[in-house]
Amino acid sequence: MKLSADLLHKYVKAGPRYTSYPTAPYFNESFGPAQWEQELRASQDQGRDISLYAHIPFCDTLCYYCGCNMIATKDYSKATSYLEVLFQDIERIAALTNPARQVRQLHWGGGTPTYLKPDDIRRLAAHMTGKFNMAVDAEIGCEMDPRELTRDHVRALRASGFNRLSLGVQDLDHQVQVAVNRVQPEVLIREVYGWIRDEGFASVNFDIMVGLPHQTLSSFERTLDTVIAMAPDRFAVFNYAHVPWMKKHQKLIVEETLPQLDVRLELQKLTLEKLTAAGYVYIGMDHFARPDDELVKAQQLKTLYRNFQGYTTHKNCDILAFGASAISQTDDVYAQNSKVLSDYRSMVEAGQLPVERGLRISHEDKLRREAITSIMCDLELDKAAFGGQWGIDFDQYFGQALEDLKAMQDDGLVLLEADKVRVTEAGRVFLRNIAMAFDSYLAQPASDKPRYSKTV
Repeated sequence: MKLSADLLHKYVKAGPRYTSYPTAPYFNESFGPAQWEQELRASQDQGRDISLYAHIPFCDTLCYYCGCNMIATKDYSKATSYLEVLFQDIERIAALTNPARQVRQLHWGGGTPTYLKPDDIRRLAAHMTGKFNMAVDAEIGCEMDPRELTRDHVRALRASGFNRLSLGVQDLDHQVQVAVNRVQPEVLIREVYGWIRDEGFASVNFDIMVGLPHQTLSSFERTLDTVIAMAPDRFAVFNYAHVPWMKKHQKLIVEETLPQLDVRLELQKLTLEKLTAAGYVYIGMDHFARPDDELVKAQQLKTLYRNFQGYTTHKNCDILAFGASAISQTDDVYAQNSKVLSDYRSMVEAGQLPVERGLRISHEDKLRREAITSIMCDLELDKAAFGGQWGIDFDQYFGQALEDLKAMQDDGLVLLEADKVRVTEAGRVFLRNIAMAFDSYLAQPASDKPRYSKTV
C-alpha cells in the first residue's frame, strides 16, 4: 500500500466514525424512558441475541487527551455508591428481557473499569452474568489502565469469566506521557502485560494513539518497535481528536506541542507500514489484528459488524447498556442514558429507565446504515444483492453517492465496477471518507451539522 502525502492531505476533513447511523449528535430528547421501555417490551421475540455493556466513569487521574465521559477522583466511595445504582439499572432491564435470549458479548468501558477494586469487579461481573442468559462461548472484555493496577485485578477479571482485555498504552515516550498527564513507564506496561498472559488471557489488544503532543517520527517508531515486540493479538491505533470545544480539559494540552498535519500523516504511514510488516492485518478504521484473529476471519466471511463497541463479530445483537452515558441499541432504536452522573442516579432511584435521549430510525436510515456498514466492514457493496435486499435500483438510488465517489476512484481509493463498489487497499485508510458519500445527513445546511474529528 502506497500513500502519498498529497493524498492524505486531500482527504483530511471532519467526519463521523460511524459507530452508529444516524450518528449520536442526531439523537433527540423526545425519545426518553417511556419510549425505551416500549421498545424493550416490543423487541424481545425478534430472534436477536444480546450484547451487554457497562460504563464505569471513574479514573484516578485525568488524561488530558481523553474524549470519554469520565470523572477523575480519588474518592472510592463514589464508585461504591455508583455500583449500587448500576445494579438497580441492570435489574430493571433484566426484568424486561426475555430470559431465553442469549448474551454473546459483554464489555466494560469507561473511564477506567479497573478503577474498581478486585472484589467489586467480581461483584459487578456476578451481577451482570447472573441476571442474563450467558452463552458458554460469550466474548467478555474489559478496558484496562496499567496505572494503579494490581495482579489481583487481573485475577479477578479472569475468575469472573473475562477472556479479552484491552490495555491503554497510548505512547511509551516519557515527554509525551508527561504532556498528557499519563505517566506509565515501559517497565510497568511489560509487568502488567506479563500478568495478563500469565493468568491465561489469549486475546489482548493494545490501544495506541497518534497525534499526541511532542510525538515525533523517531520517538513513535521506538514505541511501535517496543509494542510490536511484545506481540499483542490486536492493535487499535486511534488518532487523537483535539476538540477542546467539546472536552474543556483538552485545553490543558499546549496546542503548539501537537504535531503538525504533515507529521501526523507521516506517523500514520509509519504505523501502517510497521504493523503490516509485522504480520498484522489492517482491518480498517485504525484496527489491526493477527491473520488468525476472529475479526480478520469475520471480515473475510463478510460477517464483521460495527457498532458502539467498535468492530465486532456479533452482528445480530441488541446492545443493552448500563451506566451514565451508555448507549443501547436495537435494530430500530438507539437510546442513550443521561451523561450527568447525578441525573443518572436520580432517574434510576426514581424507578425510571435513565434514558436522556435517543432515536427511532427510519427505513431510509436502516438502508443507508447497511450500506455504510458494508463499506466499513466488508470493504465492498454488491449492487445486485443490496438492491434485491432493499428493493431499490442501486445505481439510481445512490446516484449522488456514486458521483461523489468518482474522485476517490481517480485517486485509487475505490473501484466503481458494474456490479460492485470496492474499497482498495489504499482506500482502507479512508473508510470514513468513503462511507460519508452514503450519509444523507451530511447534506444538511452547514450551520446544522455537528462537529466531528478529522477523518485522517
